[in-house]
Amino acid sequence: MIFKKYHIWLLALLSGLLLSCGWMNGVFQLLIFFGFVPLIILDEYYFKQSERYRSFRIYPKVFLAFIIWNTISIWWVWNASPSGAIMAIVFNSIFMATVFWIYHTVKRKLGRRLGYISLIAFWLGFEFLHLNWELSWTWLTLGNALSENIYFIQWYEYTGILGGSLWILLINVIISEIIIMYIASKNKKVIFKYLTSLLIVFIVPITISLIIFYTYKEKGKPVNVVVVQPNIDPYNDKFGGISVQQQLEQFKTEALTQIDSNTDYIAGPETCIPEYIWEEDLNSHADIIRLKQLIYKFPKTKLVIGASTVRFIEKGEPITPSAQKYSANNEYYDSFNTALQFDSTNNVQIYHKSKLVLGVERMPFAGTFKFLNDMAIELGGSAGSLGSQTKPGVFTSNKNVAIIAPVICYESIYGEYVTEYIKMGANLIFVITNDGWWGNSAGYRQHLSYSCLRAIETRRDIARSANTGISCFINQLGEIRQATAWWTPTAIKDTLLTNNGITFYVKMGDYIGRIAAFVSVLIFIYFLSLILRKLFCK
Repeated sequence: MIFKKYHIWLLALLSGLLLSCGWMNGVFQLLIFFGFVPLIILDEYYFKQSERYRSFRIYPKVFLAFIIWNTISIWWVWNASPSGAIMAIVFNSIFMATVFWIYHTVKRKLGRRLGYISLIAFWLGFEFLHLNWELSWTWLTLGNALSENIYFIQWYEYTGILGGSLWILLINVIISEIIIMYIASKNKKVIFKYLTSLLIVFIVPITISLIIFYTYKEKGKPVNVVVVQPNIDPYNDKFGGISVQQQLEQFKTEALTQIDSNTDYIAGPETCIPEYIWEEDLNSHADIIRLKQLIYKFPKTKLVIGASTVRFIEKGEPITPSAQKYSANNEYYDSFNTALQFDSTNNVQIYHKSKLVLGVERMPFAGTFKFLNDMAIELGGSAGSLGSQTKPGVFTSNKNVAIIAPVICYESIYGEYVTEYIKMGANLIFVITNDGWWGNSAGYRQHLSYSCLRAIETRRDIARSANTGISCFINQLGEIRQATAWWTPTAIKDTLLTNNGITFYVKMGDYIGRIAAFVSVLIFIYFLSLILRKLFCK
């Protein structure tokens, strides 16, 4: 395998472009199955030249591939925060390039077969870590790339998105090996075996998915839901451009076009009430009273909306890393991105967003380095890191027909986190979000499609209320219904089903990631043992 210098860089460029196709529209997402192929061929070239080149020689090339992928796929973060976009793109590319370089280094010592196993294990282990640590940014988890091709991934109810990542990696490895063997003029019978394996690995999951899709019967009791899209510009209007009273009147005007005596729930978007409200005064606050006028007319109806709230930290309670001083008497309060459920009584249910957006709603390691809290980017409301719950919470009703999982914005990209709502009894998911920060870009469309993954993983109907769009309903198969237009005030209604069944993924969570992390540790220990043996046996 002989490459000129520019061939090496072209392979890296091609890999970055193919990987980014996974976050484009529709059928282009399937090019993700070829995304790693140029990089693996590049890796094979340096593997064959291992006596001439140190392993780090490959790092700049793979970094180029990953920074192209990240830039093309998440450039829209720039619309909300240029510095946040640069940080996300650069650091994510460094993490990915480092994982690939570690695989390349291990392969040089353990050989190609164990090398390929280590690539799959290391990458899945990295994605699992990225879902759970302080620097979590999981937008580009490989399994997300198939979010618009729901006919192919109905088996996510057994594996979650990491099953999709495993599928994509396996196919990339097999295709790469076929190309490498063809270039090396290997036996055609061996190549044919690999082609057969490729066909099986590709077709069998799709066949299983199609069988599930066309035989699955949606379950549950009917619940009538109205979703409101008030369409308040988050930059110019929501946080000071127009009054909160005007915003709530617009919300009510849209809601009243769809509400009737059969409506069970009204869903409003994240920070529907943008000004901070003390939680001790919720029922007496003018904004709440104004909104509750909707359900006084329809006593059966419950209202689920997003709000910005603050709460005093009582004496004796621990002072959280996000707490801010209220007075000279050492009184503290916490600010929250909150979901609220109201009914016609004074009963208010509160959920504080737990998965906060890195760099905007929280800073990493703020418990250790408290000064970082003041560096959080202000996008409406108060500056500084927000408080959060340690685990999800659900909204119940008197008859317990519907139990709502109030999933706020960014939380909807965390599959295992959403399963915690389901384990608490949730049989409907309400995703409330404000995607207007990103402008008319791919960002809000990708975010919408990720909700389809949560529907498949949990087999729950979803009502999605997005401030500026896209709002919609999603059934238990991940099919989108009544998608609204972007940047348009409107309201929609539909009947959702309250499925109480528990999928395998809900029971087991991201078990594929845990297994991959365990295998990665074993491989790394074996790799280190070979290094140490070589050092001490000289």
